[in-house]
Amino acid sequence: MNKRDDAARQAAAWINKGMRGVWRVLKRWVPDEMFLRLSHRRHVGRYPNLAEPKTFNEFILHRCLHPDPLWSVLADKLAVREFVKQRIGEEHLIPLIAVPEVFTEEVFDSLPNAFVMKTNHGCAFVKIVEDKRRTSFKELDRLARRWLAQDYYRSARERHYRAIKPRLYFEQLLVDRAGNIPADLKMNMFGRDHSGPLIYSGIVSDRFGTPHGDVFDVHWNHLDLAVGHYARSKTPPPKPPHWDEIVRLATRLVDGLGYVRLDLYVPDGEIYFGELTFTPGAGVFPFHPDRYDYEWGQLFKNMIEEDRPTDDEAFKQSARV
Repeated sequence: MNKRDDAARQAAAWINKGMRGVWRVLKRWVPDEMFLRLSHRRHVGRYPNLAEPKTFNEFILHRCLHPDPLWSVLADKLAVREFVKQRIGEEHLIPLIAVPEVFTEEVFDSLPNAFVMKTNHGCAFVKIVEDKRRTSFKELDRLARRWLAQDYYRSARERHYRAIKPRLYFEQLLVDRAGNIPADLKMNMFGRDHSGPLIYSGIVSDRFGTPHGDVFDVHWNHLDLAVGHYARSKTPPPKPPHWDEIVRLATRLVDGLGYVRLDLYVPDGEIYFGELTFTPGAGVFPFHPDRYDYEWGQLFKNMIEEDRPTDDEAFKQSARV
């Protein structure tokens, strides 16, 4: 590399660093719609059409700005448990250990040796504790306070998160027979057509090591698709042996909700609910190749045009609690 090329690279790095600094300042103050437009341009590479959405990401951006009030309940990881219980049964809920009003040393002492600490009001507020002796109350309390102080709506302007009151909770750590933490199964639910359910499932494996992401259709055909920053696996994971039951429970759970991403954990033949996400990626998740952004957008549009409202009164009542 000659001196001129080296100087050009250094200049580009300084410019990029400066732009990131400007963005960190600006994003605190710009209105929601402008924030979403700029964020989409920055991550996806084009300005979105919010007046007439065509891509998956554009439909998600529209949802960020115009949320259904029910989403504030169903995106709340504690409040949604009653809905899941009514729809598919309590046995598919990860057992709760504690939901303290205040996290104290007494609460910490009462926790088992292995557990998961989470909050209910956003994404990535997860702390896996496999051996409590390797942490402390002070360490977890410091982390919990930081999580609870965060206004998750401000992170990506997903407006339905504004109504969720942050709560800390602890649940059982799921592991399979080999002692491994199960992969995330992220099911993008687009309703159904004449051939059956329209589901595109992503699996994020080795979440706490070197994560990989793979996407499959409902027949478990491995798609030439990478979403976001996860690299595809060289050897894709096999179809779960109880896939038909997973699909049956998933379609029952989300019936009447329109598009939603349903996260499940499926270790050793068991099926556990993770969360419901109505604005995955906050409308700024790049697709590789980009054509899938348009193809999934068409599926999204088809669901809206079909407009199949639910007649499940139990759901309506539980969602208002």
